[in-house]
Amino acid sequence: YSMLRYGVKVRPEAGENTETVWLIDWTDPKRNYFAIAEEVTVTGENTKRPDIVLYVNGIALGVLELKRSTVSVSEGIRQNLDNQSSRFISSFFSTVQIIMAGNDTQGGRYGVIQTPEKYYLTWKEEGDEENPLDRHIAQICGKDRLLELIHDFVVFDMGTKKVCRPNQYFAVKASQPFVRRREGGIIWHSQGSGKSLTMVWLAKWIRENIRNSRVLIITDRTELDEQIEKVFKGVNEDIHRTRSGADLIARLNDTTPWLLCSLIHKFGGKDEGDIGGFLDELKRALPADFRAKGDLYVFVDECHRTQSGDLHRAMKAILPGAMFIGFTGTPLLKDDKARSIEVFGSYIHTYKFDEAVRDGVVLDLRYEARDIDQYISNPKKIDEWFAAKTAGLNDLAKAQLKQRWGTLRKILSSQDRLERIVDDILLDMATRPRLMDGHGNAMLVSSSIYHACKLFDLFAKTELAGKCAIVTSYQPNASEIKGEETGEGLTEKLAKYNIYRKMLADYFEQPEDEAAKRVEEFEKLVKQRFIKEPGQMRLLIVVDKLLTGFDAPSATYLYIDKKMADH
Repeated sequence: YSMLRYGVKVRPEAGENTETVWLIDWTDPKRNYFAIAEEVTVTGENTKRPDIVLYVNGIALGVLELKRSTVSVSEGIRQNLDNQSSRFISSFFSTVQIIMAGNDTQGGRYGVIQTPEKYYLTWKEEGDEENPLDRHIAQICGKDRLLELIHDFVVFDMGTKKVCRPNQYFAVKASQPFVRRREGGIIWHSQGSGKSLTMVWLAKWIRENIRNSRVLIITDRTELDEQIEKVFKGVNEDIHRTRSGADLIARLNDTTPWLLCSLIHKFGGKDEGDIGGFLDELKRALPADFRAKGDLYVFVDECHRTQSGDLHRAMKAILPGAMFIGFTGTPLLKDDKARSIEVFGSYIHTYKFDEAVRDGVVLDLRYEARDIDQYISNPKKIDEWFAAKTAGLNDLAKAQLKQRWGTLRKILSSQDRLERIVDDILLDMATRPRLMDGHGNAMLVSSSIYHACKLFDLFAKTELAGKCAIVTSYQPNASEIKGEETGEGLTEKLAKYNIYRKMLADYFEQPEDEAAKRVEEFEKLVKQRFIKEPGQMRLLIVVDKLLTGFDAPSATYLYIDKKMADH
């Protein structure tokens, strides 16, 4: 692929400089020689005859296996996979870039070498041709389109060769005129539809087609920042992950690197995504003569978030010449949707959840409403208890206690409700598919860090002890509980502090003071176990973290115990 894409370096004579020999003219497809051959006999360990081979300048770039309409496309895909094995004609596929199979009823499927059967794709595009196979072949194998797919839409992701899905191709194509006229906008692609690789292909296209271009990717979650770095490095693009706002400014003030990503870091002990702290540090780090070098394009990941407007305005002020593209795949609230369009501009391309489900890109969501009674199970008995306990008090004392009683009743009600939630989830763990056999696991979204801690404390007394964890932005530092001791039992802050420290101490088998310093390490380890060993980490309790950018195929159930509106 590298020789086809970037040319072959040759030295005409000893001592002379190398020259690049281009095997394909990528700039003007019509200057290449295209040919089609049927039933091509290829000798190898065993002789095979691919149905149709597509040649460009004598080089085999595409293979197509055709089946009768009564035979499944899967047969053709498996035949292609067999042919690639060392038992048959694997060497023939060294130049082949697009591999297809199809029939007249199911249409065509496409992939690249070593693409497993389940990842073969269907091209999705409107067309006049009624026969689905003819339509798919015409759309993928047009001279310009075929060379464009090979040149601009193939990557090696951690060594695995991949080609774009249709939604990724059309998003990048739709972005190109926006980039050329420097008009911002939003790419709205459902979660799980390959948004990170869309960023890769768009960034590479900008780099190769816009002179002096640079790309900056901004995220507000550590896991998103890590994921983006991993994806770009996986496709051999050296991305610089900035360590701070000051580091970002210094890099922008220089001419290199061309590709950067920046996390809106924690500032002043605040949570991730502290926009105010991030912007303050950027402004403090600005030299008097600051001017970002190069033609700058800024990708803002998860651009729907509330604070994106503040970030966008401030970054516009710091980088007045930059063009901004917002990426999101999260179901938007009505207010977020309006704000995102107002801030970033119109939609460049959309790929909604229902489309992704129809295309088999993501699984459908099944929603099940569960009502946990908000009140304690026997209020009458508690009223009797209250009357007995206040029998010796005068009216004033009773009235004062009555005021506090409303709060107490709410607390008791809340505790009872949390216990019911725990019982409900434990029942699912014992009876639901994938949960009961340990092949899948679950996440529980709580309304607050305090509630998350209370839930964890309850789960820790059940069979989920050691197989459940809290992942939030909370740090159990002594400063969190300063002035909290009242002598009247645990406050919310004290309860959070104690439960978190005990969870860390139990996990690391260390004294609490030592374990409390390892929150970030703890988060990394439990996330890893959740993904790789679902039977050993069966439940993660979260509040805002891990709801985006957390790639966990094992997560089969999501329990939401917080208010939702306008979703």
